[in-house]
Amino acid sequence: MAPSLVVAAALVDDLDDPQLLLAGRRATPASLAGRWEFPGGKVDAGESPEEALHREIREELGVRVVLGREIVGPESGAWRLSERYEMRLWLAEVSSGIPEPLVEHDELRWLPAGQWLGVPWLDADVRIVTALLDVLAGGGPLAAAL
Repeated sequence: MAPSLVVAAALVDDLDDPQLLLAGRRATPASLAGRWEFPGGKVDAGESPEEALHREIREELGVRVVLGREIVGPESGAWRLSERYEMRLWLAEVSSGIPEPLVEHDELRWLPAGQWLGVPWLDADVRIVTALLDVLAGGGPLAAAL
């Protein structure tokens, strides 16, 4: 059985010069509670991944975003999260509103540059944060480098 597709956003303060990265702390299920992740969710039937991401961010955080470039994963362009799920991830910047933990999360935190690995991320997300840091270490804006 093929894994289900989920989408997420690496929300940064500025797509051209990212200094802050938004992380959400899971409230449920109990097995994931207290761990941090990129906000997002499942793609519904009939939705494009980008449409699903916009919907999920509105539902979870109450904001609208501008999508930057997709952060292409190593598994056919996706990031394998488990046997059941694979994720596509985009850089994004808030265009309207202030993020609030409305669904799934009990806390949001803007992590400053140099502290992006400073929270206990979900295991599957650690390598994505590390990939973001590797791109930044290479110089140039994150949005243009990916």
